[in-house]
Amino acid sequence: MLRLPMTVSVFLLLLAASLERSVSAGEWPQILGSNRNGIATGERIADSWPAGGPKVVWQRRAGSGFAGSVVAGGKAVLFHRVGNEEIVEAMSAATGKVLWKAAYPATYVPSYSSDNGPRATPLIHNGRVYVYGAIGGLRCIDLKNGKKLWTRDTFEDYSSKRPFRGEPAEGYFGIGSTPIVEGEKLLVNVGGDAAGAGIVAFSLENGKTIWKATSERASYSSPVAATISGARHVIFATRLNVVSIDPANGKVRFRFPFGQPGPKVTGATPLVLGDHLLVSASYNFGAVYAKIGPRGAQTIWSSDEMMSSQYTTCIADGDFLYGVHGRQDIGRAALRCFNPKTRQVSWTEEGFDYATLLKADGKLLILKTDGELVLAEVNSKRYRELARASILRSTTRALPALSNGLLYVRNTETLRCLDLRKSK
Repeated sequence: MLRLPMTVSVFLLLLAASLERSVSAGEWPQILGSNRNGIATGERIADSWPAGGPKVVWQRRAGSGFAGSVVAGGKAVLFHRVGNEEIVEAMSAATGKVLWKAAYPATYVPSYSSDNGPRATPLIHNGRVYVYGAIGGLRCIDLKNGKKLWTRDTFEDYSSKRPFRGEPAEGYFGIGSTPIVEGEKLLVNVGGDAAGAGIVAFSLENGKTIWKATSERASYSSPVAATISGARHVIFATRLNVVSIDPANGKVRFRFPFGQPGPKVTGATPLVLGDHLLVSASYNFGAVYAKIGPRGAQTIWSSDEMMSSQYTTCIADGDFLYGVHGRQDIGRAALRCFNPKTRQVSWTEEGFDYATLLKADGKLLILKTDGELVLAEVNSKRYRELARASILRSTTRALPALSNGLLYVRNTETLRCLDLRKSK
């Protein structure tokens, strides 16, 4: 095997890191950003806002659904439902001007919610947009012009259509797990238990099935990919388990229980922390912190008291995690900073209420479900708030997107672009 001199090896590592930063800076192409961890790289945002809140650059009407917006190549993509159609729209990220629309029939009827729109955040990759509708419509669209390239009906192809212990076949709240790109494949937690299609790999090019694996039911959690000890993992928090898949062939690398039957859901994205993993939920099964090794995953601790996050993904900074402890529908939630290695809670801001988080420029952007946006320091010693403003007027569940200092937020009435850039 060829061995490179130490100086050359270091140079190549630095070059790769700089290229990764240049690609991801200013882009928010998928759920929770370029690396699916809620961290915006290369962004510079203001340390405070005017009394009236951040400037609104543009806004427009939005339909139903909880799918967050994504931004890449100067385009912002909105996935929502208007009437009897699920609509994908591309707009100028800078002005909001609509560039194209692609519409599909929408038939989802909610069982446990009044909202009938799509839940899964779109995904932009190599000039294409991939969306996953509320009842399993998987679509591929040309980002440049909105041309429909291919469609798969995953619910029709792979679902048993048999309720799971009283649960509707499409889940309590529709389908809400955003697919992930791995190589030339699009991996989806389809939940097709009867067809051995719990997780399915589709061709990015034409949508054909490449492989299918497991009988795992679907959750609302989106998968994450990582290379750990030389092995490639795509990790899914499914309906009742955490499962790592070898993306090359669908082979299960490890599996451990996570979740409970009945009206209890998993919505947060798994968080890879080096060779450790944090998965979090609420509903009395809480969070699991595990170490990933060549022989599988070993649980270090499991606790509903350390972090009980209904659907918010924790944000990492060094050894510390920032998240929301509690549930939106029962009681009041708290903002919390804790160290999963030591199991120590650094601070808790009680009564904060439910919210989602992202990190940029040494600060936390916290979007509360009541439409209030909070700016706080990334500070493991104490909670220090920098600014606060009401930016949307009704319940806000969709994840925000940050690109080039502009924050894209939406509820089921309005999509708004806010200017968070530092003054020159």
